Amino acid sequence: MEAIQRIKNNRFALTSIGLSFVILFIGGFLGLLQGLNRAGFLTIHTGLDYYQILTLHGILLIIAFTLLFMNGYLYAACDYVLGGLSSTVQNLAWTGLVSFLVGAVLVIGTVIAGDASVLYTFYAPMQASPWFYIGLVFVVLNIWLCAAGVFISAFQWKKAHKGEHLPLFAFFAVGVYMLITLGSIGVTVEVLMLIVWAFGWMETINVLLTRTLFWSFGHTLVNVWYLVAVSAWYLVLPKVMGGKVFSDGLTRLVIILIVVLNVPGGFHHQIVDPGFGEGLKFMHLIMSLAIGFPSLMTAFAMFAVLERTGRRNGGRGLLGWIWKLPWGDVRFLTIMIAMIGFIFGGAGGIAQTNNQLNQVVHNTLWIVGHFHVTVGISVVLTFFGLVYWLVPYLSGRVLTKKIHNLGIWQTACWVVGMIFMSGSMTFVGLIGAPRRTQYTTYQDAAHALDWNPYLLFVGAGGTLLFIGIILMCYIVFNLMFLAPKGQTKFMVATELEEPMTTPKWTENWGLWLVVALLLIAMGYVYPIVDLIQNSPPGSPGYKTW
Repeated sequence: MEAIQRIKNNRFALTSIGLSFVILFIGGFLGLLQGLNRAGFLTIHTGLDYYQILTLHGILLIIAFTLLFMNGYLYAACDYVLGGLSSTVQNLAWTGLVSFLVGAVLVIGTVIAGDASVLYTFYAPMQASPWFYIGLVFVVLNIWLCAAGVFISAFQWKKAHKGEHLPLFAFFAVGVYMLITLGSIGVTVEVLMLIVWAFGWMETINVLLTRTLFWSFGHTLVNVWYLVAVSAWYLVLPKVMGGKVFSDGLTRLVIILIVVLNVPGGFHHQIVDPGFGEGLKFMHLIMSLAIGFPSLMTAFAMFAVLERTGRRNGGRGLLGWIWKLPWGDVRFLTIMIAMIGFIFGGAGGIAQTNNQLNQVVHNTLWIVGHFHVTVGISVVLTFFGLVYWLVPYLSGRVLTKKIHNLGIWQTACWVVGMIFMSGSMTFVGLIGAPRRTQYTTYQDAAHALDWNPYLLFVGAGGTLLFIGIILMCYIVFNLMFLAPKGQTKFMVATELEEPMTTPKWTENWGLWLVVALLLIAMGYVYPIVDLIQNSPPGSPGYKTW
């Protein structure tokens, strides 16, 4: 009876996660087509062209897959640690999901119809159908409704447990939804402007202003997924390997720093844009680098938890504890590789805040390689690691040895594919191969022909990654519908390595919201006012496809 009630309570989480993997399959197949095209193996003659495929691949995987998985995972976590969700919160979540589906139909439909090949960034002056932008409004509405549900749940719990700290998992959820809500404000303003422009009610658009508003969201979104992944690193990984949470206070401080520092940090995506002074760019360089501090704190905490657990399991010597970690457990292996991958992804992100380095790689495949390491390894592999216990917990089933072993092979396939693809993108980007283009030899120019050996690995990596997606989708399907029925525990570590008192000020989300708004104002008020007051001539819309 308990399992049936749990499935009923978690129907939203199961539906969201199930839909996210359907989207992963479609988006991954489109990614395979792109990889084979860039390798010169496949020429796209009919049906969707390369730029329609590129637009759909980006939107489906960057926004839809990650958003749906995040909603399912964090709602399941809040339901568990807060002792259930109210009917009001459940209704908000379902309304949000319906809003997302309406938005998805509009966005995907306009791209397939050939009216919106504007890529994930939908930069003006490329002009899509107004229904594409209206679809994006419905997607943002999903974010705000789900955020409202989590905020209400946390408030209700605090009201019923006066003087107690909000459970860490719920604290993570509040931080994640606060960050994505703050990040989505700018892009919502942009999209509303684009709707008016696309309908022809406004003849021209301020291109630089729209780019600035977009990147207040575009980069923040990456760090939203990162914060979701970090919640698993702090709370799930210690439970899987029999360890404990390093520090409640440090964990909450890391969440707060990621939330308050991130939105202005996205400005480094415009470091090569004209129209901004050197002083402003330098200030944003500092704000971009500041994002690295909570990541360094996380590295310190994770190494401490890993070493202490390894030594507790009998590890001796300087590095002997490493071999005492549960490398054969797919739930550990996936998240561990994800954390190792972030060392490279994070370092690449820091390099891009540098003006000179950014100018070298800005419009090359190096950026795409960096992005795939950060998202494909650090975030997506963490999501895969959660599937092995979260889906059977929600569906009232158990992980079998057969599926566990298949998960090991899936992980190997995914990691090798990502190394092939991201590594080759990184190297070929450094010698000038551009991004956002289909395969071309530029009339057999000698320099362009030098890229071909690297691009072969893009195709090979893309093929392995799609095989990994097929395996992962089967694993999810099995754990939802075919695995033996039984009890699977929710994985969350609650004990601390060293008991300590968490400061009360960490609980003051009202204060952190004010700090975040002040930092956003410091980063964006001046450039936005300047872009409006000293606006260059606006641009009409163009269709480049």
